[in-house]
Amino acid sequence: MDRFDRIFELNRILQAARQPVSRRRLEAELECSRATVNRIIEDMRLYLNAPIVYDAERNGYFYDQSEGMYELPGLWFNASELHALLSVQQLLAQVQPGLFDPLLRPLNKRIAGLLDLQHAGSDGLAARIRVLQAAGRQGGEGFPTVAGALAQRRQLRLRYFNRGDDSRSERAVSPQRLTYYRDNWYLDAWCHLRDGLRTFALDAIEAARVLDVQALDVPEAELEAHYADSYGIFAGAPSRVAILHFAARRARWVAKERWHRDQEGCALPDGRYELRVPYSKTPELLMDILKYGPDVEVLAPAELRADVVARLAAALALYPDSSQPQ
Repeated sequence: MDRFDRIFELNRILQAARQPVSRRRLEAELECSRATVNRIIEDMRLYLNAPIVYDAERNGYFYDQSEGMYELPGLWFNASELHALLSVQQLLAQVQPGLFDPLLRPLNKRIAGLLDLQHAGSDGLAARIRVLQAAGRQGGEGFPTVAGALAQRRQLRLRYFNRGDDSRSERAVSPQRLTYYRDNWYLDAWCHLRDGLRTFALDAIEAARVLDVQALDVPEAELEAHYADSYGIFAGAPSRVAILHFAARRARWVAKERWHRDQEGCALPDGRYELRVPYSKTPELLMDILKYGPDVEVLAPAELRADVVARLAAALALYPDSSQPQ
């Protein structure tokens, strides 16, 4: 038996016993030494608040049920599972510092206690996990309100700042899901002002109020068709397919990248790599293409190729003297 098996077995023995159970019987049934029995009893008392009492007159152990029937706590994992769960907590804590702290802190203490019980330890784990955020934006203080409305299936009243045209609007929305994408949080919601699905950056939500109105539930298939079938966070039903050719020196990396769930890729005879990506709107696709600079060529559609050419020309225009010898 391992440590947790013996804890379960000791709990079963004490729950079923009508009289105090002797140490000798515990040693036999738990298949362990006297010292191990003592250690398991002390661990259960310390970490699991088990009311195990020793009766000297009858030379045995029993549960003190004066405050009600004792049950083992419901959260049980082995050491590897606990470490994995603790790692996930550390990742969530670093996704946006302070965002999940009130919710995770109690669970974190419980997991640490269970790890101590197994003598598995968690000291220093937080310092050994890093989440590097490249361009995360500050804000998102309305996360608890938005998340609360999402969980309660209530509509939200938002005051939203549109960075594209420097305008503000107020609208009621039915939250559908929260999305963490490229180091920033977004709310996918049915907008009752526009009568359609929209995505809102949480850092651009200036005010949020939960309404006492049931949220509209959009079928999962419709959400997937709108958000998952096209490229990027601000999606829509895909209407075009981008055909990209990557230089041979980039092929081995691009071949492993997942730009879209329905992408198609193949190696070309000359060592280059062809990637086909369905998309609806161009902003994010343009950014991802441009970051490869001279290592990618857009073959189709023509309007996407023209957009890339225009962006590159505009960038080059910022350096009018770059071609002059120094």
